[in-house]
Amino acid sequence: MDVRQLQLLRELGERGSLSAVAEAAHVSPSAVSQQLKVLQRGAAVPLTERRGRRLVLTPAGRALAAAAVDIAEALARAEHAVADHLADAAAPVRVCAFHSAGLAFFGPLLQWSGQPGHPPVHCRDEDTAQDAFPALVADHDLVLAHRLRHGPRWPTGPGLVVTRLLTEPMDIAMAHGHPLAGRAQVTPADVARHRWLAVHEGYPLTGVLGAVGAAAGRPLDVVHRVNDFGLASAVVATGDVLALVPRHLAQQDLHPGVVTRPLHGLTVTRDVDVLARPDHLARSGVRAVLDRLREAGAALVAGPAVS
Repeated sequence: MDVRQLQLLRELGERGSLSAVAEAAHVSPSAVSQQLKVLQRGAAVPLTERRGRRLVLTPAGRALAAAAVDIAEALARAEHAVADHLADAAAPVRVCAFHSAGLAFFGPLLQWSGQPGHPPVHCRDEDTAQDAFPALVADHDLVLAHRLRHGPRWPTGPGLVVTRLLTEPMDIAMAHGHPLAGRAQVTPADVARHRWLAVHEGYPLTGVLGAVGAAAGRPLDVVHRVNDFGLASAVVATGDVLALVPRHLAQQDLHPGVVTRPLHGLTVTRDVDVLARPDHLARSGVRAVLDRLREAGAALVAGPAVS
């Protein structure tokens, strides 16, 4: 049964005529009559009857109209509960992020959330392949995810909202004493002559080294695979290999013995996005956390870029 039709039946019992119901509902009497006919089709007994020129409720109709009152009350309670939930500043906001984003954002976000009037934040890290990020919105309110600018896009549809947090170039990390460290920038041909550290296969940055090798005309020699930028920079600091690192989010991870140089002749950038379900974004606390993340992302981009 349709709630709106039940409401019209209730109104007929209380107001006494189709015209009065139509006036209250701001529709025509024929529209009210049509909705009541649809409701009648789903009932095993007559709900209304004619008494002269008036349409009135039968005993079954009055019983159903009384039930409609209970239904309306339950719906009102549900709506109030939802409204209270959406406006509840004390409800925790669940934030998930890949490692370097978590390192950059979790600390400032938790400091902010600890202030009066701000929602509590529950953090979780997830190091996953790109195509697995969208599924994380089922268990988290906000998911910080990353993708190469020219790589596969996030799936489109009404169940996923994508908010751009920042876009950052990818730089080449090398030890201070590396032969390329004295240059202001390096080319694909320069870096293709050296050994490399890369992320694991299937992760968002995997395809970048293929593009670098293609631009250089030779495949890169990948000898190590490490996903964590802090660990990767420690390996790079030994002088053994080069690595590709994001310009903004990797800075706090870099070993003191590592410098970064921009890659000239090949544009390689990644987008850091926040993925969320639209119903999660309806909560005021979730929107407040998203706004704080956007502010923090803008501050990172405005800060020092290359060591």
